[in-house]
Amino acid sequence: MNQVKIKKIERTEEPPFDLLLLADPSMEVIKSYIERGICYALEKENKIIGVYVLIETRPLTYELVNIAIDSKHQGNGYGKMMIFDAIEKAKSFGAKVLEVGTGNSGISQLALYQKCGFKIKGIDHDFFKRHYSEKIIENGIECIDMIRLSMDF
Repeated sequence: MNQVKIKKIERTEEPPFDLLLLADPSMEVIKSYIERGICYALEKENKIIGVYVLIETRPLTYELVNIAIDSKHQGNGYGKMMIFDAIEKAKSFGAKVLEVGTGNSGISQLALYQKCGFKIKGIDHDFFKRHYSEKIIENGIECIDMIRLSMDF
């Protein structure tokens, strides 16, 4: 993973919407949390191949949202690298808790978060039915419920 770095996307820069849309099909939702959070990009050889956003949701609590890797670079450990970067950044901001949510159909994401130390804390039933007008199908499964995970520091 040489020549790889994670950098903050400044408010004056255009976020990598093509990658953000891989993890969330709603541009309206993406723009909402880009406005409230801090966007980070994973660069390899000066090309953005990954992205994630950190949002302070409550005092001492951050949420990791929209973690995405360009499909050509998936399966190489970059997602794990970004999750660990997000954990370190949240700690440096004084967070005591880092949360993340994923759809019930996101089998590989659910496994990855748990491998990185997150624990399942609950289920937000019908989350995707309430917040998205279009059906989301992933791994042949309709994405309906949000699985909530968290990590305490």
